[in-house]
Amino acid sequence: MVMPNPWSPWTRSDVLALPQDGRRYELVDGELLVTPSPRGVHQRAIGELFLQLAPFVERHRLGGTFFSPADLDLGGDQLVQPDLFVAPLVDGREPIDWTEIGVPLLVAEVVSPATARSDRGIKRRRFQQSGVAEYWIIDVDARLVERWRPHDQGPAVFASFLRWEPIAGGPGLSIDLRRYFARVWSEG
Repeated sequence: MVMPNPWSPWTRSDVLALPQDGRRYELVDGELLVTPSPRGVHQRAIGELFLQLAPFVERHRLGGTFFSPADLDLGGDQLVQPDLFVAPLVDGREPIDWTEIGVPLLVAEVVSPATARSDRGIKRRRFQQSGVAEYWIIDVDARLVERWRPHDQGPAVFASFLRWEPIAGGPGLSIDLRRYFARVWSEG
């Protein structure tokens, strides 16, 4: 493997050439982000969210619900691996290859001490600039969800219920966050 010149920004092809070593590599605005494997509660949070989102997305033919690893390209030589995301339909069908996915309808990240800086700063700004309609930062320890939209200057914070309406005036999905976090923490 050839390492990039330390004085040059990383490229998508540099990152894709890195070894499969259990870490998650992402490239946002030329900055390489490296995170370790997530903890178990992180995976439970993603799994529980998938169980709520996927049937809604499928029932309303919105696209596909996916989780990392994913190697998404938001344009501008980016490479992101959101914990969970909803990709829009491509030619009337769910996308089957990462290269078919442009800007997701929804991106969700479960924040941890190792990812807080990038999830709340670097990646959030990139998702907003790329036009991701909703970006959710899930804080399992605080039991809340921060919602960001493209032009937001600050997050809307939810602790009881979160509503997602991917199409204005269309169907929406309400998530009971108290129940969601109880399931994440195996409390019921």
